[in-house]
Amino acid sequence: MRSFVYTAHRADGDEVIRAEVQAESESAAAKVLMGQGMFPISIEPKESAGFLKKAGFGGRVPTKDRIIFTRQLSTLINAGLPLGQSLRPVSEQIQNKNLRQMVMEVVSSVEGGTTLSQAFGRYPNVFSDVYVSLVAAGEASGSLDKSLERIANQQEKDAAILSKVRSALVYPVIVLVVIVGVLVFMLTTVLPQVGGLYKDLNAELPIMTRILLAISGFIVHFWYICIVAVVAGLFGLRSYANTPMGRSNFDRMKLQMPLFSKIFRKVYMARFARTLSTMLASGIPMLEAMRIVKESIGNVHVEKDLEKSISSVKGGKALSSTLEGKIHSYN
Repeated sequence: MRSFVYTAHRADGDEVIRAEVQAESESAAAKVLMGQGMFPISIEPKESAGFLKKAGFGGRVPTKDRIIFTRQLSTLINAGLPLGQSLRPVSEQIQNKNLRQMVMEVVSSVEGGTTLSQAFGRYPNVFSDVYVSLVAAGEASGSLDKSLERIANQQEKDAAILSKVRSALVYPVIVLVVIVGVLVFMLTTVLPQVGGLYKDLNAELPIMTRILLAISGFIVHFWYICIVAVVAGLFGLRSYANTPMGRSNFDRMKLQMPLFSKIFRKVYMARFARTLSTMLASGIPMLEAMRIVKESIGNVHVEKDLEKSISSVKGGKALSSTLEGKIHSYN
């Protein structure tokens, strides 16, 4: 038995009641309320709100677990099992606690009469607009198993590209860390010794050397202030990146950064082409597919250009002509 929070009004009056009821599912809870002479307005699992908050902040679901869940669900539906009977065994095999709890809520919602896409749409931090739209298209066309298979394939390709990008960035990051380490070692160990040597010789140092020795002395004697400053700087940078202006500047930097800009541009192009292809193959109209893909690109400047392309396509222009040269125009 599970707890559900309901809002209902009595059949013999206009009184609205909000309370809890114990039942196996949402549909069972509705039957219980109707048996008590009440007409339910809304019925929600008691733990749903808390889990939504958790999934939005600290309960992220790994991509690998989401891919496995999607592929298993596709396989069972393709085998001819009803949706509810497909979801239950899949939920029992999920290892991730957050995803398992969420799928259990999805099962209850589906059994209560909610569509699968609507149930997934309650968890936007786990299932993106692209995911939900493809599921909705599969439900409308009667090919939900094929849509789920396309989603799993696309997520695997996205994960593979991200893995390659991270691998390509490992070497530059290691080099940067080594450079910073050598610089700190020079400032805290080598320069003080050189400064002491020149002091013993009573030699006058050049202005740049004196500046470096002052910086070195500050780091050696006030290292804790330096650590606090670095942490505060990283925190401030992260906070700035979450603002509209900060995100815009960082996204533009990705498209203009020497060496790395080519990687980012290829990632955006691959993500756009593959996602749009998947959505069109699922029967989603061009304009709707482009609108959803635009939100999943991950760069505000590319999204603005895609918005212009959507307007042009709506006006009758070919998609190829509206996209020509877009990704190379951020200079």
